[in-house]
Amino acid sequence: MRKRLAQFRKLGRTPDHKWAMLRNMVTSLIKHERIVTTVPKAKELRHVADKVIGYAKKNSIHGRQLALRIVREKPMVTKLFEVLGPRYEDREGGYTRVMKLSRPRRGDNAPMAVIEYVDRPGEIRAARVPKKRKEKYFNNLREVLENAGIEPIESNAQIAK
Repeated sequence: MRKRLAQFRKLGRTPDHKWAMLRNMVTSLIKHERIVTTVPKAKELRHVADKVIGYAKKNSIHGRQLALRIVREKPMVTKLFEVLGPRYEDREGGYTRVMKLSRPRRGDNAPMAVIEYVDRPGEIRAARVPKKRKEKYFNNLREVLENAGIEPIESNAQIAK
């Protein structure tokens, strides 16, 4: 019996075919940073894409070898480690966004979605700023304001007194 085991989508394919399709899709996602596909495929692709970004964030030889097992083109692995890895070093997860499209596919009425990386130029909807980046920005802002001789604004409780 398969109780409490991870239930992944089969997508109507054999496991080898599904894995080959996901590898091709993650390579295309790295290349274009946004692709249009069906909703179930996008939700499955999200797991693989996030895992590959995790390898890129570690920026080690072993991470590169693991990424080369998944990504099909070497230039895309280079882009992954030189562009995408540093972009997401402050973010702790949630590197992709799946947005459902309003119109289904014309031929078979399949629900369609856009999957894209967050924090990229030209994204459809802006992502929340990660906590680490906020803290770094505001600490740096306080230092700059103090060096310029500008006093920080006091809280409302102190102003009311």
